[in-house]
Amino acid sequence: MNIQKQPFGVARNNTPVDLFTLTNDNGITVKITNYGGIITSVVTPDRNGQPGDIVLGFDKLAGYLGPHPFFGALVGRNANRTAGARFALDDVEYALAQNNGPNHLHGGLIGFDKVVWQAAEFADDDGVGVVLTYTSRDGEEGYPGNLAAQVTYTLNNQNELRIDYAATTDAPTVVNLTNHSYFNLAGADTILDHVVTLNADRYTPVDATLIPTGELAPVEGTPMDFRQPTRIGERIDQPHEQLQRGGGYDHNWVLNGTSGILRHAATVSEPSSGRRMDVSTTQPGIQFYCGNMMPEQITGKGGHVYPRRGGLCLETQTFPDAVNQPTFPSPVLRPRERYAQTTVFRFGS
Repeated sequence: MNIQKQPFGVARNNTPVDLFTLTNDNGITVKITNYGGIITSVVTPDRNGQPGDIVLGFDKLAGYLGPHPFFGALVGRNANRTAGARFALDDVEYALAQNNGPNHLHGGLIGFDKVVWQAAEFADDDGVGVVLTYTSRDGEEGYPGNLAAQVTYTLNNQNELRIDYAATTDAPTVVNLTNHSYFNLAGADTILDHVVTLNADRYTPVDATLIPTGELAPVEGTPMDFRQPTRIGERIDQPHEQLQRGGGYDHNWVLNGTSGILRHAATVSEPSSGRRMDVSTTQPGIQFYCGNMMPEQITGKGGHVYPRRGGLCLETQTFPDAVNQPTFPSPVLRPRERYAQTTVFRFGS
């Protein structure tokens, strides 16, 4: 196993940015930059041993500095949507940026995906990786408390990319961290022929602005049922109210099993390449998003033009708008507590 560090450009505040290349002994290479904790590339072999890049993104830092749909990003302080861009905590109301219609999305205008993290690479018997740290100051993007966040990416010889999230705070706050990589196991075209399994009997229906209604609805008998392997394109355009609201799949599934314990969450396979990806997590939920809101044409790596639905996201998380929904798992972190979550992506063919 090997890790290499190289310059990747300069952020807008003239802060140098680096790119870390993690390689295991089985032909898997993962590239991560400390700008936004972004996964810029995951190269894995197909069934014939031919390597291919399975995540969407850009060749150069400049692409990530411009507008894009959170390609590969490390998302925080609070991932997903917050209703009305407001929440109350201990009888104090906090106002956030309205950057998704009337709502707040993915930490705000300058979320964790748009800052430069401190980075330290490592190599040990468990793998190679990089530890990213960032302190989000009290009031940043409207959130209370100084939040010290740490995210560790590790690649091992079991073909696993492990992401360990940790955070502490000096005042009550909200935290929900995830990764927003767009995967395409074929390496091109849309993800409609990908086959997905989700370990979830329920999901959280949304209103017209994609905020959960508070209901935990059964997937049985609906196009939201992925308990058995199902081709994405089979039902994504059915005239179901929830699909119409999201333009396709853009919902949180309630994972089976006990939160806090690493357990299987999802499997994705792609018939033409033979590639497979398994996702495990300690989180209570997973947002399955199929790139319905991607612009029709984004020029990415190697000049490749990504189509709408050119990638799928599996964002492990606390449920959206949980801070405003008392029946959802709480995203509140208090002093002397430690936020700790883990997600593992395992690649195969």
